[in-house]
Amino acid sequence: MTHVVHELIDLLALERLEDNLFRGQSRDIGTKYVFGGQVLGQALSAAQKTVDDPRNAHSLHAYFLRAGDIDAPIVYSVERTRDGSSFSVRRVVAIQHGQPIFTCSVSFQIEESGVEHQLSMPEVPKPDDLLPPAPIPPEQLEKVPVKLQRWLGMKGPFEFRHVYPRDEFNPPKRPPYQQVWFRLVDRVPDAPELHRALLAYASDFHLIGTATFPHGISYFHPKVQMASLDHALWFHRAFRVDDWLLYSCDSPTAQNARGLARGMIYNSQGVLVASTAQEGLIRLTQ
Repeated sequence: MTHVVHELIDLLALERLEDNLFRGQSRDIGTKYVFGGQVLGQALSAAQKTVDDPRNAHSLHAYFLRAGDIDAPIVYSVERTRDGSSFSVRRVVAIQHGQPIFTCSVSFQIEESGVEHQLSMPEVPKPDDLLPPAPIPPEQLEKVPVKLQRWLGMKGPFEFRHVYPRDEFNPPKRPPYQQVWFRLVDRVPDAPELHRALLAYASDFHLIGTATFPHGISYFHPKVQMASLDHALWFHRAFRVDDWLLYSCDSPTAQNARGLARGMIYNSQGVLVASTAQEGLIRLTQ
């Protein structure tokens, strides 16, 4: 297992302090504050540790309340809200420096049979037919803050291949949708709860950025302030994050310095395995 994947799994593992209290470390990936996907994955991991098999997480609804401090650990307090005959609900609060920075509810369900349907996967090239992202030229990297340079220049735990690549430094105006293939760069154990936590982590990449497409702006612009405000994630069917998954995103609206984005995640066979939604701050500064 590569170092970056092993480090990510350790990040999501959490230290148990009490029955319903956990502590996670923060990882500096080059962003100014704690990456939202890290908090999503750790909160889901904490909730999963308080639910007995065979109940699996099927939905997560979260709010980001404050920016997270990269240099401090995060404590996750889990409330066992309900354990019914078919469903269980957990409420998780993430705390730093005595203040809540994030809260979410996670619902779990036993396996049941019932009606099934899904929207078809978009017809796009397969990941093997797409080129990996080209390295960013040094002269462009110099235009962004040093921490962001480290994030853009390092090899992360996930590999991404964009169906319609966009120059984030000089973005054109285009319709608000995109498709991105992604997968973990190494194989990991078969534990479904690990794959769900890893998908929660990855689901924060690319999503709200889709709302910037019609406006010719990006996260890299110095006069653009962006932050996740909330996040919803639904797990539909079994999947592996170390196999290719297609993230198909669109943004139906942006207004009042906020943008809404939605995503559907398919496996390479076209099976819809998860869905997401997120509203984020998109503020143009002077």
